Amino acid sequence: MAQIHTPERAQPLYSEEYTRKVMPPVLTTFGMTATYLVIIFFIVNAAIAASGGASAFTYLLLGAITFFIPCAIATAQLAHMFPHEGSLYNWTHHTLGGYWSFFVGFCSWMPASLVMVSASDTVITLLQGLHSDWLTEPWQQGLILICILLLSAFLAMQRLKMVQYLINGAVLLIFVAVFLVGISGPIWLLTGHASATNFADPSQWAINWDPAHGNINLFGLVTLAYLGTEVPLNMAGEVREQKAITRHLFWGTLLVIVFYLIATASLLIVQGAEAGAVGGFSLISTVQTVLGSWAGTIVALCIMVYFIVIVVAYNHSFSRLLFVGGVDLRLPPKISFLNRHRVPARAIVLQTAASIIFTLIAFMVIPYIFSLSSPESLALEIYNISQASVTLIWAISTAFFFINLMLLYFRDKAAFHKKRIFPMWVLVLSSIVGPLACLVAIIDSLFFSWIPLISNAHWWLLVGGMTVFCLAIATIGSLFATSEASWQVLEKEV
Repeated sequence: MAQIHTPERAQPLYSEEYTRKVMPPVLTTFGMTATYLVIIFFIVNAAIAASGGASAFTYLLLGAITFFIPCAIATAQLAHMFPHEGSLYNWTHHTLGGYWSFFVGFCSWMPASLVMVSASDTVITLLQGLHSDWLTEPWQQGLILICILLLSAFLAMQRLKMVQYLINGAVLLIFVAVFLVGISGPIWLLTGHASATNFADPSQWAINWDPAHGNINLFGLVTLAYLGTEVPLNMAGEVREQKAITRHLFWGTLLVIVFYLIATASLLIVQGAEAGAVGGFSLISTVQTVLGSWAGTIVALCIMVYFIVIVVAYNHSFSRLLFVGGVDLRLPPKISFLNRHRVPARAIVLQTAASIIFTLIAFMVIPYIFSLSSPESLALEIYNISQASVTLIWAISTAFFFINLMLLYFRDKAAFHKKRIFPMWVLVLSSIVGPLACLVAIIDSLFFSWIPLISNAHWWLLVGGMTVFCLAIATIGSLFATSEASWQVLEKEV
């Protein structure tokens, strides 16, 4: 009797069943929305966007329409069809099979360490703004970064409910910060001051394609500001109610867009495009100028605590990708070890170690070998270079949202329509616009500097070099991991 061959992609992953057996279903709509906000909303990106003047609104809205909303739509549809731990890794398995799911999952996971460093780096930048004589040496900055990373690892290893309390608290703090920043603009105008930005001039809103003096670099930055719609769904197997999977995407997407617009508007009203040169501290100085030093101190504390929790949230969420990889034997099974809190502790240790190694190289080795920048601007430059590299790598994996969506549709239209939650024209339009936006973001982030401290000529070398380095490390690491996983499985069988 002939055997019927079932394609690999049609077979469920072992992690789908295993996760629901061993991981407690804790996450609610509020918790998922809070995690979504912490993962995506980096308020300091509003300061860099403000460097484009009124055109910042053009890019924020353009990025939302062409990239962020299509990504949220594709994420919601795929998560509704496959509500399992690992998000994009799992979705790609059911679409393209094991090889591609591992590749895409690795591209999706790889930015985690860079983002953890850059988020920690934001705390350094804010501390330097508060006290210019603090952390003047690169090694001092690196030491504080390592302390933040170690703290994040400890907190991320606690039970999910405790981590969720931290994330919820951080969201309340960022609400306070956005509120104080947001009211600073209107109060500035109501007290008789003129706006630092001429919003009435249509040319200020236009896209300027000049590579040297234009604002085309903002599209890559805005794309970064909207990356990560799938990250909370790395924990989809730990959701208490299935409706939370789609509901949090709606509320989270809405809040992220509104918060970016509010923060950017106040910066442009009080400081204008010069806010971009100052970086994240311009948020604090804006509040200090309008409301007083007490309010600025509150905003500084809120943002710094928020960014420390961002590191915890990234460490916590991305550890699930390594966890499911170990459970499915794509990575050494030992990486999926759960501690007494039912958290993948070894995965968190690995991610933290990778971030610390990057910190040691960036802050304690390179500055003392090459005279690349002043210590005062080093933290800001490393933040932007690492974030641009994140955009390049992450945009590649994000494009697979739309590839997966269209392949699922053409492979079995009847089955697709049964699980469809959006009108077909919305999915088609998103699958056309989304990948194009990913491509533009990759090109833009590679060739156009985000900050005036680094010229375009040096920017593409630094960003491209870091991206290639990360991809090379990832390739070597993935080859070692898969061979080690195969060897461990073989040992068990023998």
